[in-house]
Amino acid sequence: MSGRLNSAQPYAIALFRIVVGLLFACHGAASLFGVLGGARGGGTIDAGTWPGWYAAVIQFVGGVLVLLGLGTRAAAFIASGSMAYAYFDVHQSGALWPIQNGGEAAAMFSWAFLLLVFTGSGAFGLDRFLASRTSASTGSESAESAESADKQTSEPVTA
Repeated sequence: MSGRLNSAQPYAIALFRIVVGLLFACHGAASLFGVLGGARGGGTIDAGTWPGWYAAVIQFVGGVLVLLGLGTRAAAFIASGSMAYAYFDVHQSGALWPIQNGGEAAAMFSWAFLLLVFTGSGAFGLDRFLASRTSASTGSESAESAESADKQTSEPVTA
């Protein structure tokens, strides 16, 4: 049973990455473009306002990059940090626990993205696709490095 689950791990990570990236991008799109209900009950955030507009840009761009699996680790690292900042700067002052201060989404996104920093994109990421295309066109040395990169993102994580 464990072997079967381990073989499915890259696909589960990819599904996790896609869902988290999509949800994060939706938050950014709502704030930047006023879609999906808009920011704070409708409308958009004024361009350049701190920290809301910058957070929305990170949410939209970071969410799309994570969704596509392009620069996943770097995008997830920045997104995780922005959500940690949002939690501690905006929500923590209201109460100690996320359920009390309305910071559940910020805390969950922060930890979800931190997980993706360590696991990578999993299967179906554009990073892996581009690495395999580059290795096919440049020769065997690059193929070896692409294979090692694939192993780093697709091997099961063991405790």
